[in-house]
Amino acid sequence: MAYDEGLAQRVRETLGTRPGISEKRMFGGLCFLLRGNMTCGIRGDELMVRIGPDGWADALAQPHAREMDFTGRSLRGFVYVAAAGIEDDDGLEYWVRRGADFAGSLPPK
Repeated sequence: MAYDEGLAQRVRETLGTRPGISEKRMFGGLCFLLRGNMTCGIRGDELMVRIGPDGWADALAQPHAREMDFTGRSLRGFVYVAAAGIEDDDGLEYWVRRGADFAGSLPPK
Protein backbone atom coordinates (compact mmCIF):
# COMPACT_ATOMS: atom_id res chain seq x y z
CA MET A 1 0.00 0.00 0.00
CA ALA A 2 1.25 3.46 -0.82
CA TYR A 3 1.50 6.28 1.68
CA ASP A 4 0.57 9.95 1.52
CA GLU A 5 3.82 11.78 0.68
CA GLY A 6 2.36 15.11 1.81
CA LEU A 7 1.64 13.62 5.23
CA ALA A 8 5.15 12.15 5.31
CA GLN A 9 6.59 15.62 4.76
CA ARG A 10 4.41 17.04 7.55
CA VAL A 11 5.67 14.32 9.91
CA ARG A 12 9.27 15.11 8.93
CA GLU A 13 8.66 18.77 9.72
CA THR A 14 7.01 17.90 13.03
CA LEU A 15 9.93 15.70 14.08
CA GLY A 16 12.29 18.49 13.03
CA THR A 17 15.97 17.97 13.61
CA ARG A 18 15.56 15.58 16.52
CA PRO A 19 18.72 13.45 16.62
CA GLY A 20 18.40 9.74 15.91
CA ILE A 21 15.44 9.91 13.51
CA SER A 22 15.45 7.62 10.48
CA GLU A 23 12.89 6.37 7.98
CA LYS A 24 12.14 2.83 6.90
CA ARG A 25 9.49 1.16 4.76
CA MET A 26 7.47 -1.07 7.10
CA PHE A 27 3.86 -2.20 7.60
CA GLY A 28 3.08 -1.45 3.96
CA GLY A 29 3.98 2.21 4.36
CA LEU A 30 6.67 4.50 5.70
CA CYS A 31 7.76 4.46 9.36
CA PHE A 32 9.78 6.94 11.36
CA LEU A 33 12.19 5.53 13.91
CA LEU A 34 13.98 7.10 16.86
CA ARG A 35 17.28 5.35 17.61
CA GLY A 36 15.90 2.30 15.78
CA ASN A 37 12.51 2.18 17.57
CA MET A 38 9.32 2.98 15.67
CA THR A 39 7.61 6.21 16.66
CA CYS A 40 4.96 6.52 13.99
CA GLY A 41 4.31 5.75 10.38
CA ILE A 42 2.01 6.37 7.47
CA ARG A 43 -0.12 3.83 5.69
CA GLY A 44 -2.36 5.36 3.08
CA ASP A 45 -3.61 8.59 4.61
CA GLU A 46 -3.62 7.30 8.18
CA LEU A 47 -0.98 7.71 10.85
CA MET A 48 0.24 4.63 12.71
CA VAL A 49 1.48 5.48 16.19
CA ARG A 50 3.41 3.34 18.63
CA ILE A 51 1.96 4.22 22.01
CA GLY A 52 3.10 1.29 24.12
CA PRO A 53 0.89 -0.99 26.18
CA ASP A 54 0.48 1.40 29.12
CA GLY A 55 -0.89 4.26 27.01
CA TRP A 56 -2.94 2.12 24.65
CA ALA A 57 -6.36 2.38 26.34
CA ASP A 58 -6.02 6.15 26.67
CA ALA A 59 -4.99 6.48 23.02
CA LEU A 60 -7.99 4.42 21.88
CA ALA A 61 -10.30 6.76 23.81
CA GLN A 62 -9.14 9.71 21.68
CA PRO A 63 -11.20 10.86 18.69
CA HIS A 64 -10.25 9.29 15.35
CA ALA A 65 -8.03 6.59 16.91
CA ARG A 66 -8.61 2.87 16.50
CA GLU A 67 -6.74 -0.36 17.10
CA MET A 68 -3.98 -1.11 14.66
CA ASP A 69 -4.89 -4.44 13.14
CA PHE A 70 -2.38 -4.72 10.33
CA THR A 71 -2.13 -8.50 10.63
CA GLY A 72 -5.87 -9.07 11.18
CA ARG A 73 -5.23 -9.12 14.93
CA SER A 74 -5.00 -6.10 17.14
CA LEU A 75 -1.42 -4.99 17.84
CA ARG A 76 -1.47 -3.90 21.48
CA GLY A 77 0.40 -0.66 21.93
CA PHE A 78 -0.18 0.61 18.37
CA VAL A 79 -3.04 2.71 17.00
CA TYR A 80 -4.19 4.05 13.66
CA VAL A 81 -5.28 7.68 13.61
CA ALA A 82 -7.68 8.56 10.79
CA ALA A 83 -6.92 11.48 8.48
CA ALA A 84 -9.53 13.63 10.26
CA GLY A 85 -7.50 13.38 13.49
CA ILE A 86 -4.31 14.71 11.92
CA GLU A 87 -5.60 17.19 9.37
CA ASP A 88 -4.46 20.17 11.43
CA ASP A 89 -0.94 20.70 12.77
CA ASP A 90 -2.00 20.47 16.42
CA GLY A 91 -3.52 17.02 15.92
CA LEU A 92 -0.49 15.76 14.04
CA GLU A 93 1.90 17.21 16.61
CA TYR A 94 -0.02 15.52 19.45
CA TRP A 95 0.22 12.06 17.92
CA VAL A 96 3.78 12.35 16.61
CA ARG A 97 4.92 13.56 20.03
CA ARG A 98 3.19 10.63 21.76
CA GLY A 99 4.95 8.18 19.48
CA ALA A 100 8.32 9.89 19.86
CA ASP A 101 7.95 10.06 23.64
CA PHE A 102 7.31 6.33 23.83
CA ALA A 103 10.13 5.42 21.43
CA GLY A 104 12.45 7.73 23.36
CA SER A 105 11.76 5.75 26.52
CA LEU A 106 13.15 2.57 24.93
CA PRO A 107 16.82 1.58 24.71
CA PRO A 108 18.41 2.21 21.30
CA LYS A 109 18.50 -0.72 18.88
